[in-house]
Amino acid sequence: MTQVPSAPRAHRSWGWRLVAGVPALWLLVFFLLPFLIVLRISFLQMEGAQLADLLVHADGGWRFAGQLQSYALLLDDSLYLSAYGRSLLYAAATTLVCLAVGYPFAYFMARAAAGLQPLLLMGVMLPFWSSFLLRVYAWKGLLDVQTGWVGRLLVGMDADRLLFLLGLVPAPGQLMYSPFSLVLGMVYTYLPFMVLPLYATLSKMDLRLLEAAQDLGATAWQAFWRVTVPLSRSGIVAGAMLVFIPCVGEYVIPELLGGPETLMIGRVLWDEFFANNDWPMASSVAVVMVLLILVPLALLNRSQERARAGGGRT
Repeated sequence: MTQVPSAPRAHRSWGWRLVAGVPALWLLVFFLLPFLIVLRISFLQMEGAQLADLLVHADGGWRFAGQLQSYALLLDDSLYLSAYGRSLLYAAATTLVCLAVGYPFAYFMARAAAGLQPLLLMGVMLPFWSSFLLRVYAWKGLLDVQTGWVGRLLVGMDADRLLFLLGLVPAPGQLMYSPFSLVLGMVYTYLPFMVLPLYATLSKMDLRLLEAAQDLGATAWQAFWRVTVPLSRSGIVAGAMLVFIPCVGEYVIPELLGGPETLMIGRVLWDEFFANNDWPMASSVAVVMVLLILVPLALLNRSQERARAGGGRT
């Protein structure tokens, strides 16, 4: 029996190193090193307008001059804790709304005619062709109850009173600068990031599995929940992460569409850096925000690896 010659092991080794090394180098240069710089600043002290040294040479040796005062203040001041809580809450609400709106649309795109799918995909990506800032700023006019057609429509339907009863607007007829306008703006902005991964997953699904489920007596609804949704779990997770992560640290949308009651951690970070000129405090806020995002991601990745390992053993 003849054996197919394989590529030299050295060539394969260099190829794998190149494929794995380029993304690793990118993350090292553009994520890890900047994060380490911010982490270092979070332990420093301000001496006027300058940062103190982390290591001080005294008595013939080096002494660590860092401090944990910034992190202690984060746990003690309710301003930071409430800002973190609101950021996580609004990011989670935006992710759920994007999933509820984006999944049916992605499902429709995946089941549409082959000639129609590129047009639908272009429609999802079309907002990226215009300025993000202009698109968000346009909602200020759209939600105006006097001149904006969205605001007048909601008031005409008495939807503003329902939103007031739900605590999403401060008063009937006041749609702007509220949790409603904030979440609406973030859903509008980040909805394509939910639709695209879902479409990529649903379009590759083998439709014969649905036929098999129906042959076994499953209704269309049962086949959807027991076949389609589990098979699209990777798209759901990818879309949720693409929406949730940037929403946590969002600054522009809360600044333009939010109000005092919707203060998020992105605005607090901006104020500490540029208004208060307190770089150690701002850096500690940024470090905790990154950890709030990375720790759940690491736990999710670990659970998925365990699930794949368990499935492989069975």
